[in-house]
Amino acid sequence: MSTYENYVAQFGQFKKIDAFAYLDYLKSHQDEPRKHGKVVLVTADTPLKASRGEGKTTTTIALIDALRSRGIDAAAVLRQPSMGITAAGSKGGASGGGKASLTHPELVDWGLCGEMAAIAAAQNLLVSFAEKAIDDGSLDTIAVPRVSETPSRSLRRIRVDEGKNDVSERVVLTPTCELMQIVVLSRSMQEIGTRVSDMVAGEKDGKPVRFGEFIDLWRITNILTEAVKPAYTETMQGSPVYVHCGPFANVSIGIPSLVSVELACARHDVVVVEAGYGTDAGAQKWLDIAAREYGAQWPSAAIVVTRASTWRDNPDLRWRYPFHVHRLESLGIPAFPLINLWDGEDGQIPDLRRQASELEFREPIMGNLFRDGGEALVNQLDGFVEALRGDGASAVPETHKGMDILEDVRWIADSAYGVPAERVVMRDGFSESLEAACALCRSLGHDLNDYAVVAVKSPATMTDDDTAPEGSRSVTLKKVEVHAGAGLVQVNLTSSLTTPMPKIV
Repeated sequence: MSTYENYVAQFGQFKKIDAFAYLDYLKSHQDEPRKHGKVVLVTADTPLKASRGEGKTTTTIALIDALRSRGIDAAAVLRQPSMGITAAGSKGGASGGGKASLTHPELVDWGLCGEMAAIAAAQNLLVSFAEKAIDDGSLDTIAVPRVSETPSRSLRRIRVDEGKNDVSERVVLTPTCELMQIVVLSRSMQEIGTRVSDMVAGEKDGKPVRFGEFIDLWRITNILTEAVKPAYTETMQGSPVYVHCGPFANVSIGIPSLVSVELACARHDVVVVEAGYGTDAGAQKWLDIAAREYGAQWPSAAIVVTRASTWRDNPDLRWRYPFHVHRLESLGIPAFPLINLWDGEDGQIPDLRRQASELEFREPIMGNLFRDGGEALVNQLDGFVEALRGDGASAVPETHKGMDILEDVRWIADSAYGVPAERVVMRDGFSESLEAACALCRSLGHDLNDYAVVAVKSPATMTDDDTAPEGSRSVTLKKVEVHAGAGLVQVNLTSSLTTPMPKIV
C-alpha cells in the first residue's frame, strides 16, 4: 500500500481523502515522492440566464479525458453542487453530461459527498448556541444566519421567541454561508477552529461577541471532520476527479477548496480547476481571492467555455465573451476559447473560426462534448499543451490588503466588468452599511481594509445593465457584510439572491 492510501477511506460509492493530514505528511517528509502540478482554470462566458450553464463541468471532464489520452497525467477538481438548484431540476446537474460524465452523477448531484450536509449541520449548531446565549443573557442579537439547501419562501426571514425576546434571524443557502467559506480557504483543522472562533455570533450591549468567547469549538470541528475531506471519484473514462466545496460564485467565492487543489497538484502533473459561473464570477474570485490573498496557485492557462448561442445570438451582449478572453490574456494567462456545440451546430464551425480570428483569439477549441466527450478535443489541444509546457505561470500579483475597500471594489468593477471608477455608484444606505462594517471591525480589533473583497452579484450580468452602451454601463454598490472568521467582506452589487429561493429558477 502506498503512503497516500493510508489517508484514503471508503465513503459509500466514493472515497474520502484526509487531505490535511496527507499534505502535512508531505511537508514533514521532504523525500516522499510528490508532484507539483500546474493549475488550469476552466471558466466561462457570462450565462444568459442564472440557471443556465455553459458547460464548464462537461468541458472539465472532457478535457482531462483528452489530456490523459495524450499521455498527460491530468486530474480535475470540481465543486460540490448545490441541491437547491441541481436536484430541484432547474439545472442539468453539476457532474457533466453524456460521454463527459462522472461515474455516479446522481450521487454527486444529490449532495452525497458529505461536506454540504456537515457544513449545514455545523452552521446551524452555531446558531443554536447563539440562541442559547440569548436565553443566558450573553447576547442581545444573532448575527450568524441559519442555512438551508432547499428553496422556501417561509425561510427568507424568521423571528424566534416571538412575544418574549422577539429575536430576528435569517436563513441563507448553505453554499453562501461563512462556514463554507472557511472550509474552502483553510489548510488545517487548527485554522478552521481559529476562524470559527472569530465568527461574530451577535451583539451584547452594542458590541460584537465572537463564538470563541462562549462555546467549546470541538463541538463544531468534530462535525466538520468529514466535510474537510475531498471525495476521490472518476469520469466514465476512468480519469481521476476530486469533488469538494464551493458552488455559487455569484454570492460566495464559488471555487473548490484550496486543500483539494493542493492535494491534486501533489499527485498529478496538470490539475484542471472548475470555477463557478462566468469569468466575472468564479475566475475573478480564484485570481483575486484564492491566488492573490490566500496563496493558491496562479493558473498556467485557462479554458473559457461558451455556447455558440450565448456568444453570438444577442447583439447587445456580444461584448462579454471577448472581454473575458482578452482580460485573462492581459493578466498573462494563456486563454483558450472553447465553444461547446449542441446538436445541429457542427455546420457553424467554419464561421465560428472566422469570427474568432477576427477577434484575435487563440485558435478556438470546438466540439459537441456531450455527444463525443474527450474524443472531440484530443486533436485540438496542441497549442494548449504547448502553453502548459512553457516557462510556467506568471507571478501572482501583490495583495490588496490595506487598500481602501471602495478603491478595491472600483478596481474589481474596472478589471472584471469593464466599468470605470467614475461609474461605480452607491445606492442610498450603502454609506451607512459601510460605516457599520468599519465600526464592527474596529470593535474586533481589525481593519476592514485588511479583508478580501467578495463581490456579491447576479450570475447573469456583469453590470447594472449589460445591454447598455459601453459608455453608460454602471455598477451599483448596495450593502456591506463582514465575515470576520473567513477574513472576507462581502459587497453586494447589482441583483443577487443569497436566501432560499422563492421559486425554482
